[in-house]
Amino acid sequence: MKKKIQLDGMSCGHCVAHVKEALETLENTTDIQVELGTQSVLVETGATDELIRQAIDEAGYTVVSID
Repeated sequence: MKKKIQLDGMSCGHCVAHVKEALETLENTTDIQVELGTQSVLVETGATDELIRQAIDEAGYTVVSID
């Protein structure tokens, strides 16, 4: 399922890489597109919203919304 995730706390390219690495740990997750300017992520994943939030929280960023 394609999901758009709105984040808070990303400020540099390293942040983008860190978020991408966190999402790559989730099963059935592909096509991760992290946008620094909008602090958003488009991702194809079978993971639940709860697992997505947990992975991103553990990476040190805040999930504002998941659509």
